Amino acid sequence: MPTLNLDPGRCLPDDGCTGTLLARVWTTDGPVPGPSVAVVRADGVYDLSAHVATMSELLEQPDAAARVRAMPGRRVGSLAELLQNSAASAGGQPTGPHLLAPCDLQVIKAAGVTFAASLVERVIEERAAGDPARAQAIRAQVSAAVGEDLRAVKPGSPQAMALKQVLQQQGLWSQYLEVGIGPDAEVFTKAPVLAAVGTGAQVGIRSDSAWNNPEPEVVLVVDSRGRIIGATLGNDVNLRDIEGRSALLLGKAKDNNASCALGPFIRLFDETFTLDDVRRETVDLRVEGLDGFVLQGVNNLARISRDPQELVDQTMAAHQYPDGFLLFTGTLFAPIEDRDQPGSGFTHKLGDVVTIRSPHLGELCNTVTHAETAPPWRFGLSALLRNLAQRGLLRSF
Repeated sequence: MPTLNLDPGRCLPDDGCTGTLLARVWTTDGPVPGPSVAVVRADGVYDLSAHVATMSELLEQPDAAARVRAMPGRRVGSLAELLQNSAASAGGQPTGPHLLAPCDLQVIKAAGVTFAASLVERVIEERAAGDPARAQAIRAQVSAAVGEDLRAVKPGSPQAMALKQVLQQQGLWSQYLEVGIGPDAEVFTKAPVLAAVGTGAQVGIRSDSAWNNPEPEVVLVVDSRGRIIGATLGNDVNLRDIEGRSALLLGKAKDNNASCALGPFIRLFDETFTLDDVRRETVDLRVEGLDGFVLQGVNNLARISRDPQELVDQTMAAHQYPDGFLLFTGTLFAPIEDRDQPGSGFTHKLGDVVTIRSPHLGELCNTVTHAETAPPWRFGLSALLRNLAQRGLLRSF
């Protein structure tokens, strides 16, 4: 696997440490190593575990950003040092303190089919039954029938229902179109609590998948009351062939070891960053392969079909999340460039470096491996509780 070079300048947002940037750090300087909530400041990364035991606990505060600014913390090291250690985690053997996915007790949810362009690609996946060789011809057929009409259609509106009738008459209706322009959004659970990986780590694709891709997304940070209080970046690793065979295989396509990457930080809403900034955020993707292949793409939240607040409202309509949740907002990006033979489209290869960056949220960088050989996920809820108890941090609950 390639050695990552995680640059602090690129890891940070364009405005540096101006905003309120929260991280989770695996600390190693005490008698018992373990995860700590931390804040990134201009002069280093500061451990806040003397004040809060978990990220969930902190984000439940009425004004988390103000509280973070008032916490002194204990300096763990420079961001450059932590990033260097985090890059070593791509091989599964990090040394010293390093960055983790910046969430802990929150449920990790995802909304799918929230952009017109990716909606068409989901229809193609379904009709190709997971076969990339058939996708090119089907893409032309579907695009000829659908065109750009979906961009101006508000999901669930009378116009959307009229379009649905036209597509049904042409035999092009799909379960993906149902959630793309119908009244109900697709919301699913992306990963178990604590299963996400952070920047520098490996992301996993199943070894039995031959057609897959990254999904660069803005991820909303939501507290138990349904307030969107910040955002981070995410890679919703997607196995197109498996989901394309049947939507009932969504769990197998989406939830695998190391298939969810988040980070590098949570940026809280404050005077420097708001939900309106999220609504306008542009996310850039770059994939660099060991074979010299380079793929670039853009995800523009301004083109989303459903407002972020609507996605949150639908997620909470009939469920509660007492520790809060993170919500992937979906992606405009759907790679169709041929990587090998013509008509084969894009798919990952082992060793790909996936870089996701946006102006307000910084840069998330990971390498691709098989889910079966990525460092196994072993630090679950019972391990977290034991660790916090051993470190004397449960007193804050």
